[in-house]
Amino acid sequence: MSIQIDAHTVKELRNKTGAGMMDCKKALQASNGNMDIAIENLRKKGLASADKKASRIATEGIIESYIHAGSRIGVLVEINCETDFVARRSEFQKLAKDIAMQIAACQNVMYVSSNDIPQEIISKETRIEEGKEDLVDKPKSIKDKIVLDRVKKRLMEISLMNQQFIRNHNMSIEDLIKQHIALLGENIKIRRFERFLLGEGLEKKSNDFSKEVESIVNK
Repeated sequence: MSIQIDAHTVKELRNKTGAGMMDCKKALQASNGNMDIAIENLRKKGLASADKKASRIATEGIIESYIHAGSRIGVLVEINCETDFVARRSEFQKLAKDIAMQIAACQNVMYVSSNDIPQEIISKETRIEEGKEDLVDKPKSIKDKIVLDRVKKRLMEISLMNQQFIRNHNMSIEDLIKQHIALLGENIKIRRFERFLLGEGLEKKSNDFSKEVESIVNK
């Protein structure tokens, strides 16, 4: 006989995982009301469901924007799904807003995933790590392993999908996307993004006060 789960607990689990109400209720009943076990089981189920949908074509979606307070940082991001119906869902649109805000907050992020990073960037990072002084006297096998680990860490730092979600540090952006794939029942992909920094690339005028005073005195 399954235990009775109150609506408040079901809603709490839904808010934490994004899963459907009935899935939350069943997960809580299966875990005898243990919230942590229910969350773990739902995430496993969501990841399995998301992985099955990952190869499906996603050509609908939206382009979302975010302008940070002070209007000095702006972001445009394209997020794709399979149908216009899901693109109009509030959950999908909130996801797009959260992703745009995430990109604005993560200034080091340059690529959607580590799979998008060009080989020349990987080679450059590898050369940088191989040339570091703390590895000079290391045996080659140990040095190669350290370099591999450091490069892997660096690639994760510049990949959006590997970032901790700013609204919930217990999940990555990849987890967030998979959660919404399970919630909305369609494949979801972050296709591309562009970050705009006010004045980026422009030569900024520097006011050298001592030179300015000297020029006035010498007139």
